[in-house]
Amino acid sequence: MADTHKTMAAALAAVNAYLHMEEQAAAEAAAQQAEDQGVRQVQSLWNQSGRQDMMTMRRLIQLRTFTRFR
Repeated sequence: MADTHKTMAAALAAVNAYLHMEEQAAAEAAAQQAEDQGVRQVQSLWNQSGRQDMMTMRRLIQLRTFTRFR
């Protein structure tokens, strides 16, 4: 009977340790993702303006506002 309790305690301790490791890995992944997003958000206003102009032009072409581009 004592062996059963020791085995159960060891199994529960292993599962608990595994769950803590997964939580820690998930927290590190979330921190890394937040850090990566912070890096990506630092863009030049000129880049952002140019991309916005390209998207606007594509949208106008898709709406067939301009006919000479066909």
